[in-house]
Amino acid sequence: MHITVEISYYPLTDNYDQPVLEFLKLIENQKEISITPGTMSTLISGDYDPVMDLLNSSMKELMKKYPSVFTLKIANACEVKSKS
Repeated sequence: MHITVEISYYPLTDNYDQPVLEFLKLIENQKEISITPGTMSTLISGDYDPVMDLLNSSMKELMKKYPSVFTLKIANACEVKSKS
């Protein structure tokens, strides 16, 4: 099953840009998963299990290091269309 996740990450630290960059580094270059960073959120799409595994591992790693808030919207009916 194909899913799309809209995720926003809010590290509760003074230097919040560093954890955000770490998050983007953790999720980049994934085979068969589309990552579209945006100003306020990032879209991640692909098959359910690889996407959820990626989210689980990356969020857990950051939450061990920083007080964090993540907001997610997960849908199986909102496929991301690639830009031409």
